[in-house]
Amino acid sequence: MRVIGIDPGVSHLGFGVVDTAARDRLVPVASGTIRTNPRCAFQQRLSDLHCELEKLFHQYGPEHMAIEEVFFAKNVRSALLLGQARGVVLLSAALAHIPVFEYSATEIKKALCSYGHAGKDQIQAMVKVLLGLEGLLTDHASDALAASICHAHSFRPPVAACAGSRGCRKRAF
Repeated sequence: MRVIGIDPGVSHLGFGVVDTAARDRLVPVASGTIRTNPRCAFQQRLSDLHCELEKLFHQYGPEHMAIEEVFFAKNVRSALLLGQARGVVLLSAALAHIPVFEYSATEIKKALCSYGHAGKDQIQAMVKVLLGLEGLLTDHASDALAASICHAHSFRPPVAACAGSRGCRKRAF
């Protein structure tokens, strides 16, 4: 399964793509930050985010998207801007037919560090360890990869329904 994690933002949107190639190993595919021009009109910046997300979806073909749930912010203006960027992310995924899975910040931190109040440095260190990465990661890319890892560790596909009117029967081989 290929998962794209997104850390939404208007000026900086982080993304991280991982493959669950084997049950015991995650393979990093790509990560980075999409930046928008602060001199452009706000609606143009949102449009730019959508266009860049479309390119990422086309290039990497994710099967699922993981994103952090909405949180409450003290700064109302920042929360509104983030909400609008998040809406663009969700719409872009819907248009590309990519199912979206939301996780709380605590769930993501627990999945990586076994501690729901881990700091940014701890999260970034665990992302590097779990994916075998070296060098610098931006906070945005690290947060996006953390969401991808959380989903890869948490997602269990639904059990398929049995065909037939009499229900399931065990077969002996």
